[in-house]
Amino acid sequence: MKRCALRSWLILLLALSSGLWAGDAGRRELVYAPDPVDNPLKGLVPYANPDVDRFPHSLEFDYLPLSALVTREKTYDWSKLEKLLNGIAGRGHQAVFRIYLEYPGKTKSIPAYLIEDGLKVHHYANPEAPKEVSDTPDYANPALRACLKNFIAALGSKYDGDARIGFITAGLLGHWGEWHTYPREDLSAGKDVQIEVMDAYEAAFKRTPVLLRYPADSSEADKAPNAARPFGYHDDSFAWATLETRKRDDDWFFMAAMKRAGTKALDKWKTQPIGGEIRPEAWGTVFDEKPGNKKIQDFETCVKETHATWLMDSGLFEKKTWNAERQSRAEEQVRKMGYAFHVPAVTLALNEAALEVRVEIVNRGVAPFYYDWSVEFALLDEKKAATTFAGKGSLKGLLPGAPARVWAESFDVAKVAAGTYTVGMRVLNPLPKGKALRFANKEQGEVWLKLGTVSKK
Repeated sequence: MKRCALRSWLILLLALSSGLWAGDAGRRELVYAPDPVDNPLKGLVPYANPDVDRFPHSLEFDYLPLSALVTREKTYDWSKLEKLLNGIAGRGHQAVFRIYLEYPGKTKSIPAYLIEDGLKVHHYANPEAPKEVSDTPDYANPALRACLKNFIAALGSKYDGDARIGFITAGLLGHWGEWHTYPREDLSAGKDVQIEVMDAYEAAFKRTPVLLRYPADSSEADKAPNAARPFGYHDDSFAWATLETRKRDDDWFFMAAMKRAGTKALDKWKTQPIGGEIRPEAWGTVFDEKPGNKKIQDFETCVKETHATWLMDSGLFEKKTWNAERQSRAEEQVRKMGYAFHVPAVTLALNEAALEVRVEIVNRGVAPFYYDWSVEFALLDEKKAATTFAGKGSLKGLLPGAPARVWAESFDVAKVAAGTYTVGMRVLNPLPKGKALRFANKEQGEVWLKLGTVSKK
């Protein structure tokens, strides 16, 4: 008898002699299948409340002006943010949001009391876009600086770890909260102000990821170093100014800046998320076989180099840029973003006293999962959970290409009735109506990953 066959017989005999029996005896291999394009906390992100039945998604994005939340010094009105978060959560999605002080073409974004108390505001038009008139505050103003620090502390106290929120982009400084005031870079927030804002976010947010616009080390003339800080990054010119070209005029491109910022920035994706926005000029067309515009960079290559988890893109959510072929190609590409968890094998055993489960999990995506969501197992009887068990495993931090992470669980089933059951496993989305995190397995149902069958006599 061959060695592998002898080993299989020994395992089966050991299971029978110990009173254990598995319908799929011993280690069982499961089948890979692509995970859903709208798995939670990854993929393409529309602006809040998009048209229904467009591109599948699990996140929604929106901006709010600081003036909508700060009414007086250390006095806050959270009603508009609550309305935004509740609306997104009601659709089963998590939110990405940004708070801004200035938005070209919009006014009254700065808390009124600061202006009443003497804050200087620079009012000017962009020569390249005359209709985009900007109101840039004097970022060095002590009252404004105190306002920003107090606001971030209050925001974190109220919302850090809120299940309705997926990610926060730091915002607050510069046009659209993107930490630049181009073409008036002389009005940008100085490094001291940037450091104060980052210090405040670092102190206020321990669970909800916060993302910065630009990677930077100490060599940057106008940006405070941030590579060693616990923040992710968002590339808001994705697939347009993402890949390094080695041209001097392109030194601001995302991966060029990442490489200047060094290893800590390049490895950031391993612990902190990378997000952003597909450049508007590339919306929709970036997924075409021939995008048409030579400036559009290859989407798949951009995802692989940045390890992007989520990206804003209105192009797949608008009728004028939608077509079936583009949708199909986009779904294929977007699946490659973020995590993709596959269970290649499982070992199950059940007797009168215990259910033993050993699950092997690998990440076939480009980034880890950044939250520590709870795991639940179940004995399913006719697709219903007859009995559930809280698992101890975690998906957080499992890197692509890493060895399989093994969850070894043992559950008390003394009170479970005799019968044959399907063993199910799921990861619990803490958002009550949130989408289930589904595995890249053929055995994945709408909620439960079906690991195999077991019988209790």
